[in-house]
Amino acid sequence: MDEKPREKLERLGPEGLKDRELLALLLRTGYSGKNVSVLAGEILEKFALTGLLKLSYEELSRVKGVGKSKAAGIIAGHELSKRASCKADSVIVAKPLDAVCLVHDIRSKQKEHFVVLYLNARNELIHKEPISIGILNASIVHPREVFAPAIEHLASGMILVHNHPSGDTTPSDDDCRLTKRLIEAGSLLGIEVLDHIIVSDRTHYSFNSSKNSLFALQRAKE
Repeated sequence: MDEKPREKLERLGPEGLKDRELLALLLRTGYSGKNVSVLAGEILEKFALTGLLKLSYEELSRVKGVGKSKAAGIIAGHELSKRASCKADSVIVAKPLDAVCLVHDIRSKQKEHFVVLYLNARNELIHKEPISIGILNASIVHPREVFAPAIEHLASGMILVHNHPSGDTTPSDDDCRLTKRLIEAGSLLGIEVLDHIIVSDRTHYSFNSSKNSLFALQRAKE
């Protein structure tokens, strides 16, 4: 007789379970004529894990065998995981990849999401704030919306991050103008803009790591 996911979890821990088995534990039950393991496998075959986690509550609740209660549990679990990744003690953001890992939730979005990571003087993450959601490849970001959370949380620096739904992380002219504007605003307020990172589902671009970047030019003026 096959070992049930719960029994396997008790024996091996969550790391020992397959995606299908973990999803089966979240779903708890199947429906008439289809047990939960088969249901979980069919859902993952249709959406894949990354696709499943992109579904909204409404979309997920319409999947046969899921419904509103199970959809709420899956959405809540995913949200808790995202929040935990940003609230763990002493999350150090020392390089672009550290920041990229903290915004995994926006990398595959179909609209531009502009997020700011606020850091203390030791480069520890103290707050993560979504600033705007644009229409496909256009976001509207105002400096006051970016710097208000920095002042509230006593941040000494920040990292700007947004996604390019097209998958091409090459900065646009608007990206460059916005970065320059926020660097200048930060200089006036004494809150340093440490980097601006553009992400996609496969790659990322760091202004600060780029040769002849706006950040290098800014430092040369100081």
